[in-house]
Amino acid sequence: MGTTGTGRAFIGSFTTAGGRGIIAASVDRETGALTELGATDAVANPSFLALSEDGSVLYSVSETAEGAVAAFDVTGAQPQLNGASVAVGGQDPTHLALTAGHVLTANYSSGSVSVVPLRGEELGERTSVLVHEGSGPNAARQQGPHAHQVLPDPSGRWVVSVDLGTDSLRVCALDAATGALTLHGETALKPGSGPRHLVFHPEGTHAYVLNELEPTLTVCRWDAGSGTLEPVGETAVVPDGEYTETYASEIVVSHDGRFLWAANRGHDSLSVLALDESREKPALVTTVGCGGHWPRDLALDPSGRRLYAANERSGNVTWFDIDPETGIPRRAGFIEAPAASCVVFG
Repeated sequence: MGTTGTGRAFIGSFTTAGGRGIIAASVDRETGALTELGATDAVANPSFLALSEDGSVLYSVSETAEGAVAAFDVTGAQPQLNGASVAVGGQDPTHLALTAGHVLTANYSSGSVSVVPLRGEELGERTSVLVHEGSGPNAARQQGPHAHQVLPDPSGRWVVSVDLGTDSLRVCALDAATGALTLHGETALKPGSGPRHLVFHPEGTHAYVLNELEPTLTVCRWDAGSGTLEPVGETAVVPDGEYTETYASEIVVSHDGRFLWAANRGHDSLSVLALDESREKPALVTTVGCGGHWPRDLALDPSGRRLYAANERSGNVTWFDIDPETGIPRRAGFIEAPAASCVVFG
């Protein structure tokens, strides 16, 4: 993505909360401004999206009790559904990722990870469902497993799932030929922390886990050779005394690996954390307003110069210019997007 001309973005939303499904938008590369091009509600609750490597196909979860994944042709102005959606065999998929010719979904309510093969521009039938086991000390939120995210590691050798209900991370191996997903190992985190999302450092040596039930960030060393995660520290993502009713949602790392940004629902803020040379001691620099209410997702544009917050309850996506020296975002504009839940860039 250059610094002039236009690019594309896609906004997911909750149709059951008044969202319009998937909104396609143009991106002014000079200003970061989004302008709507079209929308589709062909799938219920497309709350999380991912683009194919060439940017021609958009994949979406359907965060419903039935649980499904769908593929859209996005070569035109408005997304067009490619074939039928495919059941993932899990309830309320909240996240998906592409790896080794497959789509993987994290299914929150059933606490599982599903594998669906790619068949050209359409989807095949699911090949595997790996069910998590366990619970946590928070009786209201951790009565059982709740897989919230799944993603490949930077080496492409492993798949990592983040489970809010069991306070743990699971490292799995995906057989690209058969689509079978097998458990390799599990890493326990602080009881009651409720891990939600994880991001790897660009150097591939560390992972940062954002916790929802406690607004903290857990730093882990990552060994791609052995497929192991080792927790080494924890940092608050909001100032002392401001924990009440704060539910962190998404974590992003800068392209140069110097900064982390976290979105905080309730606190309605974006946290700025600076990383030291060890990559193991993030320091909270400041928090800034998210430009709305209940920021469910936070995305860095391909240039690395802007952040976009999907504010679910205020129904807007706000963009911010990032100070390259301090990492502090400055609000620059917004677009209305009812029940917005995520933003991805083409």
